[in-house]
Amino acid sequence: MLLVTAEGIEELAASGFALAYGSLGENLTTRGIGRSEWRVGQRWRIGPEVVIEITKRRGPCQTLNMYPGIQSAIFDALAQAGDPSSPKWGLSGIYASVVTPGRIRPGDEIILAQ
Repeated sequence: MLLVTAEGIEELAASGFALAYGSLGENLTTRGIGRSEWRVGQRWRIGPEVVIEITKRRGPCQTLNMYPGIQSAIFDALAQAGDPSSPKWGLSGIYASVVTPGRIRPGDEIILAQ
């Protein structure tokens, strides 16, 4: 599962990229979670049923090249090195596995479970 923040999409759109929610291939667009908070191994509860575990950052990939210039907009040396202090940390999204499956509904709260 790929997660991308709404705030990140909006930031990139404001920079001139023709993006909308889902444009980066995400399965889930979040709002209100600072992307700098995401860490591998964290578990997040989505609504009353679902638990996901962060598995890895999305790295630069050819799929994103459909938006010329986006690679440099979402990655810098710090992000490439895995440093969450990068202002570009998490702009490309983060992968997670489903620990506890269930139904996710629009507006479901997402909270750190551990």
